[in-house]
Amino acid sequence: PVETYLINSLGTHNLVQYLVATNSEARFIFASTSEIYGDPKEHPQKETYWGNTNPNGMRACYDESKRFGEMVCGVHFRNFDLDTRIIRIFNTFGPRMNPEDGRVIPNFMTQVLGNQPLTIYGDGKQTRSLCYITDLVAGILAIGSSDEIKGETLNLGNPAEMTVLEIADLIKILSGISSPFVYKPLPMDDPVQRKPDITKITKVLGWEPKVTPKDGLSKTLAYFKDLASRQ
Repeated sequence: PVETYLINSLGTHNLVQYLVATNSEARFIFASTSEIYGDPKEHPQKETYWGNTNPNGMRACYDESKRFGEMVCGVHFRNFDLDTRIIRIFNTFGPRMNPEDGRVIPNFMTQVLGNQPLTIYGDGKQTRSLCYITDLVAGILAIGSSDEIKGETLNLGNPAEMTVLEIADLIKILSGISSPFVYKPLPMDDPVQRKPDITKITKVLGWEPKVTPKDGLSKTLAYFKDLASRQ
């Protein structure tokens, strides 16, 4: 947690200060997160929403330090005329994910291919919006190359909202393996809903996701199968 909050706060501050001192023409893209919305009271989440976070909870080292990093970008845009752009990234997935990183997709992939029960936290009705990696990269490139969005904040994600149970069921179907579910308590401050409003980025840059969750999960499962076969 200490490394996490220092990178997002002091690390971000040091980078933008360096750019102010050395390169006035630089564009600084800050990889923020949908986690700044916390457990949202607004659905779907627009960039104008300030969020509902617990500033002293288990996830605060990440959530609050990303919010801090956004503040740093805003200060340097307004007070130092630095070209900063904030991207709020939603639930990205795809091949080359770390099987042990603890997120829902690697967990399910590893468990289903290992003939293990799929771990569902809470009742599984909490939602996520899965954005395939190639769509994310295309969005980042569009944001970085545009001359029109200096100082802007943009959601970047796929609004195809699914429950955790729906994600688990789809992975089981794609794998052809019928794994049971095992239920565990919902972690502290785990958000109940996630769905980006992408009206702004679509209007300004013409970006929208191309890969469906089903197609993306199929490609990701193929990667995890290949990885398992080589171990």
